[in-house]
This record gives sequence, structure tokens and C-alpha cells, in this order.
Amino acid sequence: MVDPIRVYPAKPSKVYFYGTCLIDLFYPDAGMAGIRLLEREGIEVIFPDDQTCCGQPAYTSGYHDEARTVAAAQLGLFPQDWPIVVPSGSCGGMMRKHYPDLFRDTPFENLAAEIAGRVWELTDFLLNVCHIKLEDLGEPTTVAMHTSCSARREMGIAEVGPALLGQLTNVTLAEQARPEECCGFGGTFAIRHPEISGAMVSEKLTTLVDAGAREFVTTDCGCLMNIAGHAEKAGTPMTGQHILSFLWKRTGGEGGKRS
Repeated sequence: MVDPIRVYPAKPSKVYFYGTCLIDLFYPDAGMAGIRLLEREGIEVIFPDDQTCCGQPAYTSGYHDEARTVAAAQLGLFPQDWPIVVPSGSCGGMMRKHYPDLFRDTPFENLAAEIAGRVWELTDFLLNVCHIKLEDLGEPTTVAMHTSCSARREMGIAEVGPALLGQLTNVTLAEQARPEECCGFGGTFAIRHPEISGAMVSEKLTTLVDAGAREFVTTDCGCLMNIAGHAEKAGTPMTGQHILSFLWKRTGGEGGKRS
């Protein structure tokens, strides 16, 4: 059976943009970069004003009734059959992979399944639906790439970030040891198991530094916050940003050109 997540639609004229809580509260520049990249590809971006949390924190903590209440508020935000793009493998994975189970045997079962089938992680959408071509206008630099566990294992897009970075002629992608390992964030995992989480992010930071990078990019803001925050606390010269912000800046922002 073909996984429908790998059956890409034709490039649409419009998309819904689901911004996520961390984009909204901490990294709005990444959200705006994603919107501008889509608009530069000729796509009209619709941002539903009433969007809130996808319900994942409650869901992964075992509070499924509470998660349904939060998630149900999102189901009416996307009435047209346009794709729903999400700048996060974590939130995208929740909506794409877990909404059908969360709402099974409820009045929202069919709607949740239909919504789930239209959800795409944004970098995957740019690469495999928009077939974006990037022209690098930045100075030579070396970066490391961290792909979140949800993006890698639930959305199956571990190769997407490196593929996009590979289009940037002046960017060298540092080869890190064990790129598949978790940074230790894991949403509420970092709160419930702080010692384990701290050890994991320390090890992740070490692998990034050992790869020869002083900057990393990632598809998920939770990982970005965790790794960059640990680097700052540890006094390690490592900075990070969301890959969408990085791509937008490297291609010249408003004045960027596409080949």
C-alpha cells in the first residue's frame, strides 16, 4: 500500500498556513519566511486567524480528551480543499498521523481524516510540490542540519532539509555523527525528565561542534530552542535558526532571484 503522504499533489494556487505555537510566540520570523517563500512561488497563503494549538502536548502526555478539545477547534479552520502547510514536523506529524486516531468513533472522524490528508510539512511542500529552485546570494558558510524526530520518523522527510541546503552553492553541510539522534527536547519529555533531556542535548551539541559547524538549522522550533538555549548556557559558540529563515535570507529575501 502506498503511503499517501508520499503521493504529492500538483502545485496549488492557494494553501492554508498553520503557524504553530512556537512560531507564534518565539520565532515569528520563521513563519514569515515560510509565507514569503510560498508567495514567491506564486502561491496565495491563507492564514486562519483563529488557529491555536494542534493539541500535541496534551496528546503525548496521555490527556486524549483534553487534546481532542483543543484539536477540535482547529478542524473548522480549513473549509476549502487547499493543502495545509505546517512549518514543523512535530505539529505536522500530530495533525497528519494522529488526528485520525484521536477522532475515531467521534462525530469529527471523517472531517479529521480529511484534514489529515491535506497536511504537509512546509519544507517538504516547497521541495516536492513547489519544486522550488534556490539561488544562493550569501557568502560561503558551513552549517549543520538537525532534523527533528517527528519530521524524520513521522513525516519521513529526513532528506528534505539537506536537499534544500544542497541547492545553495555557497553553503557547505557539515557531516555530523549520528544525525538521527534526538536533541532531548521531545515536548513535555524535557520537563518530565530534565536530567535525561539535558544529557541528550549536551551530546547533540557536541556532535554539531565536532562536525566543524558554528551554526545549525532545523525544521522544528522546539529543537531550535533546546539546542540554541543549551549552547548559550554552556558558552558554546553555536547559533541556530529555523531552516525557513535561513533559506529566505540566503536567497535575498524580497529581492531574491530564482534560477
